[in-house]
This record gives sequence, structure tokens and C-alpha cells, in this order.
Amino acid sequence: MQDWLTMTAAALGRGIEAGEIGPAALTRCYLNAIDAHPLKDRIYTQVTHDRALAEAEAAQERADLGLRRSLLDGVPVSWKDLFDSAGTATESGSDLLKGRVPEQDAAVLRNATLLGAVCLGKTHMSELAFSGLGFNPIKETPPCVNDQSAAPGGSSSGAAASVAFGLAAAGIGSDTGGSVRIPSAWNDLVGLKTTSGRVTLEGVVPLCLKFDTIGPLARSVEDAGLLLGLLEGTAGPDLRNPGSLKGCRFADLQNVAQNELDPKVFAAHRDTLQRLKDAGARIVPLEVPELEEAMALSPILYTTEAYGLWKDVIEATPYLMYSEILERFRTGAQFSGPDYVAAWAKLEQCRMAWDQAAAGFDAVLSPVSPILPPNLQRLQSDHDYYVQSNLLALRNTRIGNLMGLCALSLPTGTPSCGLQVLGQPDCEEALLRTGAAIEMALA
Repeated sequence: MQDWLTMTAAALGRGIEAGEIGPAALTRCYLNAIDAHPLKDRIYTQVTHDRALAEAEAAQERADLGLRRSLLDGVPVSWKDLFDSAGTATESGSDLLKGRVPEQDAAVLRNATLLGAVCLGKTHMSELAFSGLGFNPIKETPPCVNDQSAAPGGSSSGAAASVAFGLAAAGIGSDTGGSVRIPSAWNDLVGLKTTSGRVTLEGVVPLCLKFDTIGPLARSVEDAGLLLGLLEGTAGPDLRNPGSLKGCRFADLQNVAQNELDPKVFAAHRDTLQRLKDAGARIVPLEVPELEEAMALSPILYTTEAYGLWKDVIEATPYLMYSEILERFRTGAQFSGPDYVAAWAKLEQCRMAWDQAAAGFDAVLSPVSPILPPNLQRLQSDHDYYVQSNLLALRNTRIGNLMGLCALSLPTGTPSCGLQVLGQPDCEEALLRTGAAIEMALA
């Protein structure tokens, strides 16, 4: 049974299908592991024991009758603390929302529940999802699996920790500027950022609605595809035979993405590209000058919308917030309506340039993050270190959000050094197939 805590969600689902694993026993195994774990309170905000056991017992009955609703029917999953869950506090990592208890589940949680996923509970996150570091002194800071003195990556920090520490078969998070991919990379997981607008945001606490997306953190690309299906209420793509990389043409993104790389990140990326070449892929350097312009628009596009959505709530009790997050939100007050409209018009031009430059490639590659997980103690005591670390952590992943793309984070074999695979908008199935072939080449 201990092996269940490290198996992929797909393998657990097939074990249930074959009658080798019982959903009720599986869920009890995970709940017992959570309850016994010394870091559980830094990972989960709440563990929903009663709900999980009731859902697992229902899944057991369906399995016994041959009426399973999906491959992941009966598989235990964690949910970031910004997804509404009926009767369970959903506070988005902030005391501004302390005691907020929704009356119904978010649409994606309803979809997943209808297909049999078992809800283990809610996981910690960066405050209001507005940081790529996962450091949250207001609530809790989850651990990084590779270095417990370092940041776990955010904002889906607890989602990553729940999977990396064997306390969930998969986690569901959100990604506005890298919040699925950064914690996935720093905890050696697979993370999927979906295209903006593809997965419903109904019942999800917002940050920036034009950039907010939902995606899974998992142990394999196949899991990510199956979890995307759960979120959408479908079966998800079949990734069991992804094919080889022979004939694939990838771009290695140069400008922006290759600047200021930690030496370990640089070496891991170079080694990863060589292994992809050895597997038959062709890799071509790519420069997209317009990315520099798009990146410069980030403060206007992100902080203006975030502060516009949260201004009244924040300014009613600003002393409840972590000062670094409060300061970042308030930056949005510096920009005017015309500034914001002009920035979006410029971003659309940059997106057109990207589409033309990337059109001839199966995917565009880069390191997920140019830095390794920064030290938690220094983040708390050194303002400049916090700001610089946050900006660098988010820099490469934000490219995917600004350009409106879907994207994957894949482990490379070097701890906390992930490979980012950028696909075209609304082409998740193609991206996942490519990602599965890359995963196989890197295994």
C-alpha cells in the first residue's frame, strides 16, 4: 500500500479498474499519510476526511458494479485554496477572506467529482495567488521537496507539495503568471498551464481574470491529460503511445528566457536539449524581439487588473496582508485607464509577432525558471532579494501567459530545474502528446 503514495494517478486508476486497488482503501491510505505527516499543516489548509471517505466509498460501489465514470474514478486529488468547495473554507491564502465558506463547489470541482475524483482537501498557496515564490507568512509556507529551507514555488505551492511529498495523487492549481509551472519545476513534477478561457473559472477566487487559468500538478504527462479531462468533464486525451521525437522541430527561445540563468539551470537546460537531439529532435535557436516589449507591459497589465478587482477589499483592512503582496497590488493604482487599454493593444501586436515566429515549430522550449528555489529566511528579511527573486521566478513562465499559450513544465532529472514546453493557444492535446514524447526521451 505504501507504493500507492508514489504511483501516478493513471496507474492508480488502472489498478482500480483491474480490481487490484480499492478506492476506499486507497483514500484511507492517503488520509492516514496526511494525518501522520509532520508537515501536513504547512501543506493542507483543511483535510476533508468525511467528504473524501464518502466519495471513495461511492467510487468503490461503482467499481464493484463495473460502472466507473472515468479512469480516475476513485483517485484522491488535492485542491488549491482558491477553488470554492461547499461547506469548506476557501480563503485564497489570505486573512482578507478569513471565514469565507462557499455554499457550492467551483465548476471544475463539480466536474471532477461527477467523474469520480476524490477530494482530499484544500492546499496552501501564495496570498491571493500574487507571487511565484509560494512564501506566505500570513498563513503557511509549504516545503520544497528538494530543500526545506527554500521556497516551494507558487502560487500553487501546497498543490505541488501535496503531490511531491506523497500526500495526493495529483493536485489542482491555477496559473496566472507561472503558478502551476514554477512549483511543478521546483518540486520535480509535471505542470500544465491551460489556454486562457479554455477551463471555466466559475467558483474560482480571481486574481487577473484575463490571465487566470486552471491546471493540474502531477507525476506524469499522462496524468496531466487525464486531469484536464476531469476539469472539463471529459475523458481527456489518450497519451499511452505518444510516439518518438524523430522529425520534431523545436525552438530554443533565446532572448529574455536565457538571461541571468543560474549555472545549474543553464547546465540542466543544455543537457536536456542534447538528450532531445539524441532522441531525434531538431532544435533551432529562436529570437522574438517583441517579447521584450511584452514583458515591459507586465506591471500595467497584471497589477492594474488585480488592484481593480481587489482594491475595496484590500483597502478596508490592508494591515491583514503581507507587506510585499500589499505593495505589489497597490502598484496597480499608478496606471490610468488609457495606460491599460494601450498596453493591451500593444500586447495583441506582440502576440501576432509571436504566432508568426513560432508557427513552424512543434513547440518552443526554455527553462521554467532562471533561478533555483530562493532561501526562505532571506526572503523574509531582505526586501530587495524578495522582489528580485519573485520577478525572476516568474519571468520565463509569464511568457506563456502574455502570449496566450498553453504550456507544460517537465522535470529534467536535475532537481528543481524544469523544462518549459510552450504550445499554441487551445492546442493542449497536441502539446500533451509532444510533452509525453519528451518525457519518454528524458526518462
